[in-house]
Amino acid sequence: MSTVLFELPYCPPAAFFAELLTADRLLLERHEHYHKQTYRNRCLVLTAQGVQPLTVPVIDGNRSEKVRIDALEIDYRQNWVHRHWRTLQTAYGNSSFFAYYADYFHDVFVSKPDRLFDLNLALLQLILRCLRLTLPVEFTPEWHAHYPAAQLLDRRDWLSPKELPDTASGAGLRGAYRQCFGAAFVPGLSVLDLLFALGPAAGQLLLPAPQTGGEPSAPRPGLSI
Repeated sequence: MSTVLFELPYCPPAAFFAELLTADRLLLERHEHYHKQTYRNRCLVLTAQGVQPLTVPVIDGNRSEKVRIDALEIDYRQNWVHRHWRTLQTAYGNSSFFAYYADYFHDVFVSKPDRLFDLNLALLQLILRCLRLTLPVEFTPEWHAHYPAAQLLDRRDWLSPKELPDTASGAGLRGAYRQCFGAAFVPGLSVLDLLFALGPAAGQLLLPAPQTGGEPSAPRPGLSI
């Protein structure tokens, strides 16, 4: 069984999902400590003003002592749900498939989970369904800093908002697609950018990760949204 290990991000880039195309199981890190300025609580979207980060505020995210990721609470004293949703509406309201998916995502946001881990998991499960990717999602039972390469593919902190890809192929895509703003294609955005542009066909543009020791498996069929 081929297993890929990731931290649990907030609406991550398409490259995250491209890594799942040839995996048999997704393992999510549940026992790490929170890392600031990562995709754990932020994503990147394209607006008329350019690339904009959307950050979920967390309680005690700046304190010196470490907080385990599945215990980290969201700070609803800040009206971030309204800001994020209005930004998505402004950025993607005219895209081909925003209206097709909007209610599903809005329901997750307004449910206001207490913890960041629960919010990210609900969004991840929804995006997997939208992309028609079906594979078991499991959680680490304990913390390990390193795993043998033969045991799994460790992709923790492989993606960073500070190191965006230069080309579509580096972003886990077979090629560029038409975005809402700008003449030049912008890679490395949240998968929402791809999903709202292409809808049910979005998964077909994902580029499987290179494989060693065998042929990559075909993407799995999934559920209709």
